[in-house]
Amino acid sequence: MSLFLDFVFIFFIGSMIGWVGELLFRGILYKKWVNPGFLVGPYLPIYGFGLASLTLIYLVFSGFSINPFFIILLMGISMTLIELVGGLFFINAGGVKLWDYSDLKYNYKGIICPQFSLLWTALGAIYYYFLAEKVFVALEWFGNNLSFSFVLGIFFGVIIIDYIYSTNTLVKIRRFAKDNNFIIKYEEFKKHIKEIQKKNEEKYSFIFSFRQSKKLSDYLKSYKKNKIVFFNRKDSNK
Repeated sequence: MSLFLDFVFIFFIGSMIGWVGELLFRGILYKKWVNPGFLVGPYLPIYGFGLASLTLIYLVFSGFSINPFFIILLMGISMTLIELVGGLFFINAGGVKLWDYSDLKYNYKGIICPQFSLLWTALGAIYYYFLAEKVFVALEWFGNNLSFSFVLGIFFGVIIIDYIYSTNTLVKIRRFAKDNNFIIKYEEFKKHIKEIQKKNEEKYSFIFSFRQSKKLSDYLKSYKKNKIVFFNRKDSNK
């Protein structure tokens, strides 16, 4: 039970830190200051699974006489597989992409690519050499403060409610994508709503990106029209 709680705690840390990291990454590199991910809260479960995976690999293999290179490589592979499974789930369930690497070379369905696999491997190296011990210090603190499990319970309760709410919105978006034979990029759609709100000088909700002044269907139609115009311009410039 203690080991289970330890990994629940690690999942909690990874989800929260991953959300902050993704927000800063997209904001600084892509100039997209929108709430990242499928859920509305400040957490990204995929990074929770990622940190749990890195910790499990470290625990299993670090005690053996194995070259760290192979352990770090395994970490990079595990992170890529988590990204692959998450991406395939959304694509196969209906035309929605949470992220898109289609513009990067040698990508697979736009959800994994060598460039980001290399990045995950680099993060695995950072974890192995600099963060693993800090994670175990955090676990030691948690072991001495098991009352924090109450916070974890609230955290997972909020995620469940969030999942139900977000899934209801996602079903509507997927239905539109299916009916129009159209791929919708989740983050890009959020940014589209933000740009419309800014243009109309209306208040934009960072957390509830889809709860705005217009109906969701109106934003979806506008997003589709905007994409069609973009592709038409792109084709005319060839």
